[in-house]
Amino acid sequence: MSEDANKLRVAITDDEAPARSRLKDLLEDIAGSIPLKLVGEAGNGRELLSLLEAEPADVVLLDIRMPEMDGIEVAQHLLKLPDPPHVVFTTAYDDYALKAFELHAIDYLVKPIRLRRLHDALARARSITRLSLDVLQNIAPEARTHLGVQERGRVTLIPIGAVLYLRAELKYVTLRTAEREYVLEESLLRLEQEFAERFVRIHRSCLVAREHIEGFEKETGEAGEPRWTVKMRGLAERLPVSRRQQHIVRELGRNVL
Repeated sequence: MSEDANKLRVAITDDEAPARSRLKDLLEDIAGSIPLKLVGEAGNGRELLSLLEAEPADVVLLDIRMPEMDGIEVAQHLLKLPDPPHVVFTTAYDDYALKAFELHAIDYLVKPIRLRRLHDALARARSITRLSLDVLQNIAPEARTHLGVQERGRVTLIPIGAVLYLRAELKYVTLRTAEREYVLEESLLRLEQEFAERFVRIHRSCLVAREHIEGFEKETGEAGEPRWTVKMRGLAERLPVSRRQQHIVRELGRNVL
């Protein structure tokens, strides 16, 4: 067994270089009492996911306030990994979220980060309760900007604006963009609640993006009865509207360009 095998693998994510340097210096000081290995550093969530594909980590030190995608959303995408790392949040803001983290046994460090505080967090890293998607979504003040899809051991980020529809099929949700389909392991109901402003339900098993609706068409169904369908921009497929949801044809039809 190699010497590194027993070391705690740590990754740093912060959009500010001085903050990353501070954490690296602290980790060097801690390495004398806790065997650890810095597997890498990232300036944003995308960089972190790419880093972890090549260098798995046991613990991620994750900044909360970052542009484009905050740390809470990044943590949600990390949960899609086959072996998600523990997350220790770092933040300069001692605000409402911290109480929620404490309640769910999620550790956090307030900047400027102190040596003893980081040491204690890493010392009990393996006993930290793993984050759950429900907890993170309850903490998050806003809807995610991306959806994370696990494919072949890696997480692919899909911009929420590129999603045409979300359709529940058995235990999964099919996510459709103009280019292809993805399989998403999330609840359609939870997605509807999170993205209520962006998606509308047309069927008990299907949500469509309002901004991508091109129009509504009436066609003859399998039983010979007329039914409404939705035409999405960039998609040849027509999506059926259930009888219960036909009110959206009146409500949205007049606003479709």
